[in-house]
Amino acid sequence: MSPSATSITTTLRRQRGMTEEAAQAAVDQACRRLRLPTIRAVMDEAIRVAHHEQLSYQGFLAELLLAECDDRDRRSTIRRVNGAGFPRQKWLGDFDFDANPNINPATIHTLATGDWVRRGDPLCLIGDSGTGKSHLLIGLGTAAAEKGYRVKYTLATKLVNELVEAADEKQLARTIARYGRVDLLCIDELGYMELDRRGAELLFQVLTEREEKNSVAIASNQSFSGWTETFTDPRLCAAIIDRLTFNGTIIETGTDSYRLNHARTQRGVG
Repeated sequence: MSPSATSITTTLRRQRGMTEEAAQAAVDQACRRLRLPTIRAVMDEAIRVAHHEQLSYQGFLAELLLAECDDRDRRSTIRRVNGAGFPRQKWLGDFDFDANPNINPATIHTLATGDWVRRGDPLCLIGDSGTGKSHLLIGLGTAAAEKGYRVKYTLATKLVNELVEAADEKQLARTIARYGRVDLLCIDELGYMELDRRGAELLFQVLTEREEKNSVAIASNQSFSGWTETFTDPRLCAAIIDRLTFNGTIIETGTDSYRLNHARTQRGVG
């Protein structure tokens, strides 16, 4: 018998005469010490179910441990979703595909599996305001976080400003490395504002750091042909588009604003 098994046997023999109250207190204390909050919370109900179902000792222990694992997974998922920095909650299940026939539900459901994130492929959502780009970007990012991937959401201008400040403070390499570590980087509102050459070059460094290793998903109100208005250097613009489209998925959400149509419907305007 191993030393650990001997120790456990000795402990069990010592506790044979323990009262119910003492046993409950011991379990509570042990759960606190071992950081098992779920077992501590469900113990009374688990004992009742075990008696009713006539579970074996092993079956009872398995149920407790599985409950702890399931709840720990749930809490980890919540932390990943909250840690992504989404500005609001958006779920793919709430997306109205009937309102935008440009978007193929099968394509979105395939992306929701997260295989593209595992492969490190990019995703581009291109379309006018109000066509569902941000909803899909956040929804797919949330789905990826729920699958266990590390996700970070940011606005394009916020990312560029952070990179410029990091460069000025001699922290650029560290900042780029931090953005390079997440499995999926979601960049929203790319193309809404013109970026100067320095900002565009810094953004390019982030994309290069992630190329063919970790996924980037962007949402833009500009078609690729109009990106020269955002990235004024044609060669740099072409290089950025190449980074964001190679082996990637491009979804064009169209020009018909769902928000505008919904507002018109609400007001009874045709």
